[in-house]
Formats: sequence, C-alpha cells, structure tokens
Amino acid sequence: MDMEKEQNGAPVAEPTQAELNELLRIRREKLAELQQAGADPFEQVRFDRTHFTTDVKEHFEELEGKTVRLAGRMMSKRIMGKASFADLSDRYGRLQLYMKRDALGEDVYKGFKKMDIGDLIGVAGEVFRTKKGEISVMVTELTLLSKNLIPLPEKWHGLKDTDMRYRQRYVDLIINPEVRDTFEKRSAIVREIRRFMDGRGFMEVETPCLNTIPGGAAARPFVTHHNALDIDMYMRIATELHLKRLIVGGMEQVYEIGRIFRNEGMDTRHNPEFTTIELYQAYTDYNGMMDITEDMVVHVCEKVLGTTKVTYQGTELDFSKGWKRMTMADAVKEYSGLDFMAMSPEQALEAVKARGLEIEKNKDSWGDLLALCYDEYVEEKLIQPTFITDYPIEVSPLAKRKASDPRLTERFECFVYGRELCNAFSELNDPIDQRQRFERQVALREAGDDEANMMDTDFVTALEYGMPPTGGMGMGIDRLVMFLTDSASIRDVLLFPTMKPLD
Repeated sequence: MDMEKEQNGAPVAEPTQAELNELLRIRREKLAELQQAGADPFEQVRFDRTHFTTDVKEHFEELEGKTVRLAGRMMSKRIMGKASFADLSDRYGRLQLYMKRDALGEDVYKGFKKMDIGDLIGVAGEVFRTKKGEISVMVTELTLLSKNLIPLPEKWHGLKDTDMRYRQRYVDLIINPEVRDTFEKRSAIVREIRRFMDGRGFMEVETPCLNTIPGGAAARPFVTHHNALDIDMYMRIATELHLKRLIVGGMEQVYEIGRIFRNEGMDTRHNPEFTTIELYQAYTDYNGMMDITEDMVVHVCEKVLGTTKVTYQGTELDFSKGWKRMTMADAVKEYSGLDFMAMSPEQALEAVKARGLEIEKNKDSWGDLLALCYDEYVEEKLIQPTFITDYPIEVSPLAKRKASDPRLTERFECFVYGRELCNAFSELNDPIDQRQRFERQVALREAGDDEANMMDTDFVTALEYGMPPTGGMGMGIDRLVMFLTDSASIRDVLLFPTMKPLD
C-alpha cells in the first residue's frame, strides 16, 4: 500500500491485513516518539474552543479576519510543500484548514506533516476565504489532542460492513455524517414529544424496569434472579400497569418514555430492547387518545422536519391531520369480503377454514378469528396513517368492552406503511372483569402460551379502589423515528442495537 497516499487522504483501496498491521505499527511508533519528546497527546486535558465549524460558515461575514478556536477530528490532509490543507470535522460539520509553515513555525509544521487522518486536534486561526471561494481557517496554533491508532476505513459498504457499522457505531458516526444526522433527528423527535406532552399538562414519571410480574402486554420477558430476595424477576415488557396505578392514585395525566425489554426475535423491525412512550389520561377514552396521538405526531413532524409529508422507502407518507379511521371488522370486510359482524361464531369458523388459514390451538373463537383475518388480509395494505378500532376482547385483555357490543373493546392501533405504530384503549377499570380476563390469560399460559399475561393481583386491588374512566396509548418511538428518517431497519435508529457475538 502507498503510505503517502494514505497520509494525504487520497482514495485508496481498503488495506490488506498485512498493510493494516504495518499502519498500526507506524502509528504506535509515532505515539512513542511524541511521548519520548514530552508531548504525549493523551496528557492533554482541555481545549477551549470558541466556535464550531458551522458557526464559521454561517457567520462568515462577521467572523472574516477574526481568530477562532476549533476542535475536532482531522478527516483529510493534503501536503503541498510549505503549505498544506486539512479538513476538520466536529459535531456539526466540516471545515477546511490552511496550514502554512511560516504561520505555524518550522517545528509545528513538521509535527503537522507527521499527524494522521483521524487524529483529534485543536486549532486557532484567522477566518478567510480561499481564491477558489472556500471558507477556511488559516491556522496559527495547532495542538494534537488525541492520537488515532487505528486507520479510519475509506468507506463502509456491503453486508459485512453494514454489520460492522452496528457493532462499531463509533466508527460509523465518524465516517458517515448522515448517520449522525439520523440520531440528531431522533434526539429532536424525543425532545418534541416531551414538549408536546408537557404542554398538554402531562407529568413525566418513571416506573420500575425490574418487576416480579411481567404485565401490560403479550410478550415473552427476560428473566433474571434477585439474590438477596432469592426470587426470579422480570425485565418490564410494558410500563402500562404501573402507570395506571398512578391514575388510581390521582395523578390524572402521566407519561413515561422508557426502555422496554422483550425476549423475542430480531429483524429489521424488532430489537430485544426498544423505546416507547406510554401515556394515560383520566376522564377520556380511546377517541381522545386518537386525537392526542394524531396531534402529537403532527407536532413532531412540523417541529423536527418542517413538514407533515415524508418519503419512506420511496413511498410518500402524509401525516397531516385527518387520519383515516375504520373498525377492524369493516377493514376485514373491505379487504377480504368476510363480514364478521353478520356471522355467528360457528359461521366465522367455517368461513375461515374455507379460506385455508391456519388456526392456532385454543384460538378459534369469533374474536380470535377476526384478528387472524385482519393480520392475514388487512395489516400490510395500510400504508397511510390509519386508526383501526374496536378490537375483539380475546386479543385485548386490558381494554374496556364496547357497551354496544360486548364482543369488542374500545381499542385502536395506528398503522403506517403496513406496520403498527401505536396501541391504545379506553382502559378497563372494572376490577371484576379484569380479574376474569387475567384468569383467561393464565389458562392460556398454562396451556403453553408463554406470551400470555400472568395474574397481577395487586393491579386488580388497585382497580378495586376505583380508577376513573381513562384513555391510554403506547407508541414505539424507534418506529416513529424510522418513518421520519427514512430508515429501513430499526438498527439504523438505535445507537447500539443488540448484536450476536462474533465469537
């Protein structure tokens, strides 16, 4: 490999292992030389900067001719005799540096020529524009703040490199500015969600991640053991049941943004740990939750993106007000022709069998079959934001029954691009009904369904003290970020996704 090309930042092929080993050796030798000369870069403890790279570009007219102090990573260098150029990258962007021997001094300039791409540096210098019109800084002071010992990759591509991007996110962030932009947007999305909720009078709270009973969702939990108590405990699969206890206690509007843990498979849409927001409001119902969900997403889109229309994987999604609303039964009828509302349980079973659908053991009730047909015929066809309402009671153990049809519940899920974005109920507040539904879940669990709920006696006790009519909603923040950043995989919006060990 041509080492000089590597030093000058010219495009080159990825090094072989032998070439990489040689580069590693050279960089460590440079570090040893610095340390022996009493200039150990790792002894630097502080560099006071006055500006970021974007400040210089955005406020060039007022900064031209003035001295600025910048710090960041050197991403390229071009040696040209008595004068050289380098690119400095910081949190916000890149800026060209002009290194002149006469301005820096002979010794400092020699030191610069020995520096490597990837080194962290601090500079002071005068803002100017080159003859070619590029805004730059003529450096008069240069400090090596940290030594790069592993050469940065020229590029990241292909399946192997995609895998390494997730494993070594720190390198991914250095090399790919668009990745940093995704996580800047993620932070802004979460910030605007909080701003929206706080503006609506909600209180942010924190509930336990470790529980003696996993509840609030149908999911397989992670199990651990508490040594002092000598009991098994579970990482939470939802925040729901604790938040509803707070509603009972009189905290009428609460929300939590937090990590959820589910011991399930991994794919482009699922990670064992992920982030949700759950919110609960007393004296409203699932219609109120639809309104607040729509308003929140519209707020986030406008504040973070400046528009409610986004392109996701080549498809334009319109999040502007007026999301479609339809019942699950109507959706199944529209997309499959099966009219469940006109069928008895026996007729529904025969109709589903005639379609050749696989029916799971102990899940052949009218409501289970309706949910099965929804999954089979409807879900993937819902591209624009759509609220699907009135879920059957069999698949909604924590939602309030519809007074007009006890087979159904006041529940909705919102779907975008064929994927669930959120789940919400008019919350069940009848302790007798809740106990009976828990008992059905326990029976399913004993029959082998390890995603069924356990009995939570304390939660039933809380309901017996009286919970007001309440609406609740849970949304996957990672999935919302995926839509708003055009990210194909959940791993693209998690800084450190779960990965199978290499060994």
